[in-house]
Amino acid sequence: MRAATFHARRDIRIEDVPPPGPLDAGQVRVRPIYCGICGTDLHEYTDGPIVIPVEPHPLTGATAPQILGHEFAATVIEVAAGGVDSVAVGDLVSIMPLISCGHCGPCRRADHHLCREMACTGLSWSGGGLSDEVLVPSYQVFKLPEGVSALQGAIVEPAAVAAHGVDRTGLRPGNSVLIAGGGPIGALAALYAQAAGAARIIVSEPNQYRRAFLEGLDVGHVIDPGAAGFHEALLDLTDGLGADVAVECSATEAGLSTVLEGVRTRGKVSQVALHVRPALIDPMLLCQMSLAIEGIWCYPTGDWPRIMSLIATGRFPVERVVSHEIPLESAVQDGFDELCSAASTAVKVLIKI
Repeated sequence: MRAATFHARRDIRIEDVPPPGPLDAGQVRVRPIYCGICGTDLHEYTDGPIVIPVEPHPLTGATAPQILGHEFAATVIEVAAGGVDSVAVGDLVSIMPLISCGHCGPCRRADHHLCREMACTGLSWSGGGLSDEVLVPSYQVFKLPEGVSALQGAIVEPAAVAAHGVDRTGLRPGNSVLIAGGGPIGALAALYAQAAGAARIIVSEPNQYRRAFLEGLDVGHVIDPGAAGFHEALLDLTDGLGADVAVECSATEAGLSTVLEGVRTRGKVSQVALHVRPALIDPMLLCQMSLAIEGIWCYPTGDWPRIMSLIATGRFPVERVVSHEIPLESAVQDGFDELCSAASTAVKVLIKI
């Protein structure tokens, strides 16, 4: 079967690999339809292996080379006999890719996304969504509600990340929110904040192509953090106070400074983007402004039905963040390389399997 396989830094190959074998108890065989390229995938491509194990993973035994893809929707083509009744052959499903041990301290507290041995389909599992078939545990498989498409189903995973980041700020209807970074997570955070009742949404994004794309979403104000008068413009939009809450989605030190300097006193910031290197902050600012920073890791695994239901209402139009749709054969050149280019016009790239 076809698969996009990570071998080493800057070495992803579209190649023929053996299809997965017979199902184990509690497993489901699915055929991916759409799969997104995540920022985590890009970090692996440019700087990895980071998350992808080079020694057998303690929970799954997986090791590079690794079939990529953890943001995907699929069709169920086989279920293990006995013990799987949540989905049936032919169902259109979205995959929640996190794999937890179930017995560590965080898992016993139902914080499965913080499992000490956590693995992830498409990063530390025998397969991934950038392939023709993959076996997954049944607890990862969620039937899409009526009216939710496979394309939308492939966006549930990054939508859950964005939603968790906004939720952790404590955003209330009527609040203002500042979002640093207008990539896929930032755009989804803006759409979710709008659905959650934010009165004013401000997105800080230096890339002109992404600013234009975000303006097309019509979720609020889009401003260039490098432009003269940026801070003054931010204060003008927030009655001179700063934003009530902020979400850092840029994975840059500059973006983190933007949100810390852009919230009001006693403001709350959620750090969603994963920084691959340390970032400097001013601790005095935290004290003087009485600010709080929340670290965000993935999403509660039980959020999947809620996010899918919100998409089904039409209030969370996640499909609007998709800027490019390409075939699997073009995944490296038109997907990974395009997204890594400084001149890229892409926001969210979906690969149609």
